Amino acid sequence: MSGVKIQEINKAFPKEDGTVTQALAGVTLDIRDKEFVCLVGPSGCGKTTLLRIIAGLETATAGSVTVDGQRVTGPAPTRGMVFQEYSLFPWRRVIDNVAFGLEMKGVAKEERRKTAERYLEMVGLSQFRDAYPYELSGGMRQRVAIARALANDPEVLLMDEPFGALDAQTRNKMQKELLALWGQTKKTIVFVTHSVDEAVYLSDRIVVLSPRPGTVREVIPIPWPQPRDRTSAEFAEVRRRVLRMIDESEDFS
Repeated sequence: MSGVKIQEINKAFPKEDGTVTQALAGVTLDIRDKEFVCLVGPSGCGKTTLLRIIAGLETATAGSVTVDGQRVTGPAPTRGMVFQEYSLFPWRRVIDNVAFGLEMKGVAKEERRKTAERYLEMVGLSQFRDAYPYELSGGMRQRVAIARALANDPEVLLMDEPFGALDAQTRNKMQKELLALWGQTKKTIVFVTHSVDEAVYLSDRIVVLSPRPGTVREVIPIPWPQPRDRTSAEFAEVRRRVLRMIDESEDFS
């Protein structure tokens, strides 16, 4: 089981003048095993900060996060992170980028290359195994980043605006590809996005955060199976509901 339990998370950032900025306040949320959850909310509400706390890249001021019953105290291979910027090593070939985490874990060269090749095939980039990142399009680079995260076989995949820098057509394609990968791997996914359309299209549940300090305003289940029709009346109604919630939050922030 690889559920995520977030209990009363607070996060404050100290400022130079001795005061603090409260980013998160009392965030409590249970994410089920194999669930796809999207975090949305007004700009500055702490979505990325919460994701980084789950990843172990930030330390909460108070509260706790557990993954599979184990308390998060720092980064761990059980949690894979995909950022908006591709974070690939430009001097390493695609296959070596994908195999990097396995190399750091001391996996033998032949085994890690076989694993990297399997995930490159899964994201449709086998023919680019020996290319360098600069030779790839933005969407292809992000697929390499996703393959690298999956190659470590994490229990939870954490994604911070992974398609935010892509054009609309590529973004829609990547959303479909991510859903196909999720169907194959059944990882628990926590996905931060500014796009409400993207959240309704991808997720089992949408978590709407309030303005800073962020807390859970509402959790909205999406009842329809994949694939989803963006042009349907039901899709539009949920999208309007979430947008209204975010707009109201910004009006009173």
